[in-house]
Amino acid sequence: MTTADRQGRLLAISDLHIGYAENRALVEEMRPGNDDDWLLVAGDVAETVADIRWALGTLASRFRTVVWAPGNHELWTHPKDTVTLRGVARYEHLVEVCRELGVLTPEDPYPVWEGPGGPAVVAPLFLGYDYSYLPAGCTTKEEGLAYAHGTGIVCTDEHVLHPDPYPSREAWCRARVAATARRLDAIPDGLPTVLVNHYPLHRHPTEILWYPEFAMWCGTTLTADWHRTYRVAAMVYGHLHIPRTTWRDGVRFEEVSVGYPREWRKRPEPPGELRRILPMEVGPGDRGAAPGVGRGRGGTR
Repeated sequence: MTTADRQGRLLAISDLHIGYAENRALVEEMRPGNDDDWLLVAGDVAETVADIRWALGTLASRFRTVVWAPGNHELWTHPKDTVTLRGVARYEHLVEVCRELGVLTPEDPYPVWEGPGGPAVVAPLFLGYDYSYLPAGCTTKEEGLAYAHGTGIVCTDEHVLHPDPYPSREAWCRARVAATARRLDAIPDGLPTVLVNHYPLHRHPTEILWYPEFAMWCGTTLTADWHRTYRVAAMVYGHLHIPRTTWRDGVRFEEVSVGYPREWRKRPEPPGELRRILPMEVGPGDRGAAPGVGRGRGGTR
């Protein structure tokens, strides 16, 4: 263990999907390496409020600070969930659950990581998507959805992620982007940021999807320049289930998904490894990941 490790690390994980027993077992085994370690959770913990509460509560009892950004699965109004809230009401209910647990959310003041590699503002985001990552040859959402239905690759969100009271998911997304940009604009000049969002803030990570049409449910072009605008030290995301590190305009993008058991069983790395975001490791060929963390080009959602 390095001196920095002994002083605490900013770690990240996403797409825990604890509805699978194997993934729940991974969460049961997750521990910090140091009493000062923070954990960023970039969404898709589970589909039911009870499971979300258990997982985030378990992690909050172990790590110094847990920061959560919602994924699409948390926002589903799932038929198996006793909580039947939809859209904004469901999100606000999850925020209150997190506050009961001491977990930070996109609705709380952004904390500052003061440990090794800091200071850096840690900003959990909830932005959504607006169907602007269209398939090649498509110019409208309607064309893109028609193409996706033709291939059979359609996100389950279309059936169980409701935007109430917004008229559409893209309207909710645009409102969240505008409100979030105002908050990020207020961060003091000179402080770098770690942006945590379920979806990548730039389209490039979706370029290796097995099914390119799925990119429509993976973000928005409205954030395409945020990694340059907001002095980003690292952009942490999940959703794609392709854990790896990429670089764009000199900025590090970290995909930190666990994914489904059928996906992680195919990878050589052990599942559930926490990615080290700060301090960034420096070494030949290193891309900022903690030892043992995979950078595979596995399957899509």
